[in-house]
Amino acid sequence: MTIVNWNKIDTVMLDMDGTLLDLHYDTYFWTNHLPQRYAELKQIPETEARHRLNTHIRSLKGTLNWYCLDYWATELDINILTLKREIKERPYTKEFLQFLQVQKKQVVLVTNAHPVGLNIKLGETCIGDYLDHIISSHQFSEPKEAQAFWHHLRNHFPFNSQRTLFIDDNLTILESAKAYGIAYILGIHQPDSQIERQLEGIPAIYHFNEIMPDKAID
Repeated sequence: MTIVNWNKIDTVMLDMDGTLLDLHYDTYFWTNHLPQRYAELKQIPETEARHRLNTHIRSLKGTLNWYCLDYWATELDINILTLKREIKERPYTKEFLQFLQVQKKQVVLVTNAHPVGLNIKLGETCIGDYLDHIISSHQFSEPKEAQAFWHHLRNHFPFNSQRTLFIDDNLTILESAKAYGIAYILGIHQPDSQIERQLEGIPAIYHFNEIMPDKAID
């Protein structure tokens, strides 16, 4: 059982896609919708379109361009921003954010999402109502995977790393945060509601109710 001692935490940093929001929307877009549209626009077989995209996407994983809508719009010559808006929050997201608000924690969204995609998702969900600060890694030209990101973040937004909890679904990013000195890190086992996954080697939860009042030290 994962137990959080909320008395030791002042700041809670939260990822967006796969943490606060269901990753299934993004998974579907990148693995199904985009290859279909790319094949149609380029008039090539969908299998070829899928292969080209997958190869390109894999080559950029962990870099800022992997997350950058402007980059993909230019590279693929597609209006990426005409996305179908079917964005859903993960279970207990709103309740957890309300809990943090009642507990008077400083709540910071820390995401690799491109600002345009970020604004779409904030507009389609309620999460922005509960955030004290919103940080996109594109502000610093470094992804969360890079140590440089965390140095930029601290210069932009001073925080006590020894009293900070960071929650993310990406193991590489969690390890980067830990290496920087974030005292408390927590993973998400199943960021995409349609794909079973279990993180190993770090504390992790399926849903936020596991660390809310009835199971938290307060």
